[in-house]
Amino acid sequence: MKRLAILSSVLMIFSLFAAAPTLAAAPTNDTYPGRAPIAVGDSLSLDTREATTDADDTEMNAPCGAPAMDASVWYELTATTTGFIGVDVSASDYAAGVFVATGSPGSFEVLTCAPGATAFEAVAGETYAILAIDDQSDGAGNGGTLEIQVAELPPPPVIDLTVNKSGRFNSKTGSATISGTVNCSGGPAEFSFIDVFVRQAVGRFYIDGYGFIEGFSCDGTTQAWSAEVFGSNGLFKGGKALAVSFAFACGTFLCGEGFVERVVQLKGGK
Repeated sequence: MKRLAILSSVLMIFSLFAAAPTLAAAPTNDTYPGRAPIAVGDSLSLDTREATTDADDTEMNAPCGAPAMDASVWYELTATTTGFIGVDVSASDYAAGVFVATGSPGSFEVLTCAPGATAFEAVAGETYAILAIDDQSDGAGNGGTLEIQVAELPPPPVIDLTVNKSGRFNSKTGSATISGTVNCSGGPAEFSFIDVFVRQAVGRFYIDGYGFIEGFSCDGTTQAWSAEVFGSNGLFKGGKALAVSFAFACGTFLCGEGFVERVVQLKGGK
């Protein structure tokens, strides 16, 4: 009988252990002090459902304004070369966002932040804090399976923009035509455009107008461009005008720009 009583007690203890729920733990990199190392080329998965938030998250979000900072986890990257780096969390099964900063709690300098993915220019030897969050834009749960990838990116397109010193005005329509050249290098552009703003003093007033052309290639060749600009509050005349031209081109990940401001002599023509 004594052996039976002991056996019953042991079985009861084991049954209590079996019935007790297993408590999930927060990830080891839940807070800044526990940040996990990550390197260019890494592709990592992590269960963030038990991750929490704290004051360090709030500090990182101050210049960014994410709607929520739930399920945050920390990583640390030390750049081995100078160049552009992308951090992508878009493959996560929840609405994930990412922040990149230098410094430490109390002195963070946030370099970039975005939902899904972001990019920054790294300096060899510099250490960067990376924070991945659930921004709750999907309105569900706390975290999930985080998929984070870090990759080296090609540099942004390089744009050389020029504006000719002479332009044309159309005496019938009152439009001004501004022209020049653009040279864009760095590979194919996903999209590109040139914006032109023209201002001309006519008497005591200014005539302002905007023009736009879409599409130039980023193959390293020099291409001619021209944009017809119509005044929004009057007609352009012959004479001097200020032309502010802005070129923009985006590769797969990063964008480049060119800018020229100069006085243009508008001459008569159709």
